[in-house]
Amino acid sequence: MRHGKNYQEAVKKYDPSKVYTIEEAAEMVKKISYAKFDETVELHINLGLKKSQSVRDTVVLPHQFSAEKKILVFAKGEKVQEAKDAGATYVGDTDLVQKIKDGWLDFDIAVATPDMMKDVGRLGPILGRRGLMPNPKTRTVTFDLKGALEELKQGRVEFRSDKTGVVHISVGKVSMEASAVVENVIAIFKEVLRKRPVDAKGDFVLSVSLASTMGPGVVVDQKTLEA
Repeated sequence: MRHGKNYQEAVKKYDPSKVYTIEEAAEMVKKISYAKFDETVELHINLGLKKSQSVRDTVVLPHQFSAEKKILVFAKGEKVQEAKDAGATYVGDTDLVQKIKDGWLDFDIAVATPDMMKDVGRLGPILGRRGLMPNPKTRTVTFDLKGALEELKQGRVEFRSDKTGVVHISVGKVSMEASAVVENVIAIFKEVLRKRPVDAKGDFVLSVSLASTMGPGVVVDQKTLEA
């Protein structure tokens, strides 16, 4: 892949072959950022997984950095009011299911009570490929709507390994203090370690890197994340 002049200049500002502490890496990503907008800082964790294995969960980040997300809740009965009181952007049952079938997708996160999943499950082809399908593993299928929405509003994010065994997740903005980015990275890294499959063999974490949206990757010494 050929990179532009700004990218090439950014590469000259650090040693791509060096392994940096997480603190150094967070500072370096800020230093070599060159875009005119506030770039997102992205964490990439390469895991030693078999094709049949995956890692997926959620974590509440210590430092929130994204705009408030639109949360849709599939619920009925008394749970409708609970969702509204907890700050859901949209609440409904089969009416929302039909609205989504008709093409409406103006929300960022979907939560559902277990008794709604029979209807919500029909949206699998639509929500699944967009990463919006409620799932018990990510605590977005629950009767505790108040607790779930509180965590989501506090900055709970989902991480998952892709087909190649790599976890890609946003951990901050270039404009943030490097220390805040570091704390977000460590929170995610600890959760990823906790989700190691019981049948995983050999090294679980193969490599860790940090990069801004447009910038080159900075390799992180994972020992500084485990300390």
